[in-house]
Amino acid sequence: MDIKKGDYVTRISHNNDTIFVVLNIMDDIVYLKGVDVRLYADSPLDDLIKVEKSDDREDYTSRVQDKLILDRSEYFYLPGKVLHFDGDNDYLERCLDFYKKTGVYAVGKNIKENELPKVIGKYLNEVKPDIVIITGHDAFYKKKKEKSDLSNYQNSSNFVKSVQQARLYEKSHEKLVIIAGACQSNYEELIKAGANYASSPKRVNIHALDPAIIAVTVALTERNREIDLIELLERTKYGHDGMGGIMGTGVMYVGFPR
Repeated sequence: MDIKKGDYVTRISHNNDTIFVVLNIMDDIVYLKGVDVRLYADSPLDDLIKVEKSDDREDYTSRVQDKLILDRSEYFYLPGKVLHFDGDNDYLERCLDFYKKTGVYAVGKNIKENELPKVIGKYLNEVKPDIVIITGHDAFYKKKKEKSDLSNYQNSSNFVKSVQQARLYEKSHEKLVIIAGACQSNYEELIKAGANYASSPKRVNIHALDPAIIAVTVALTERNREIDLIELLERTKYGHDGMGGIMGTGVMYVGFPR
């Protein structure tokens, strides 16, 4: 089969479970990037089959909009402001499109994971968000086995440092909601560092829009209303295997009359 750069493929050895775009081909090794899942991979050419691109962002938009219907007849609403840091610009653009469709104001910054701890404070002071997302790419090196060791992850240590810097800016979990992590990240250490929500409890991959789904839900829930944590996690791709967090309320102000 003639596979070239830019094609959409799945891996036969992984039961065709994930759609990738071909980034490059060198010596019959194909370098891949997940279309919907925050994942880089490589594969032998003969393990791939071409597929049509799938786009599930509309389904993801409806997962939030169906749950958060605002009564526009009498009240006015001031949703929370999102500052989204992403190590991958393609996924960042998808998330920004998602925020726009759900009516949430968001500022996006494409910053590499290892650079973010150095600059996150600057942007927090500039934007003054209610919600900050710290994401990009990560991976747990399974051959090393020890899940608690941050050195066994591609970027979890960078995410942890970024969360710690964000908590120096604002220590209250209620005043600044932090959503952190990517595929297979060290969930426990991110929560310990101060994240409200994080990936990945079972060290599985997460969908590109999972952090944004949580952010939009928090942004569009009233400040005095507790968020149903279990229901929220069920809206994400892999549920509580992929994302987890602490119980809390929304950040949206509601006013009257409109």
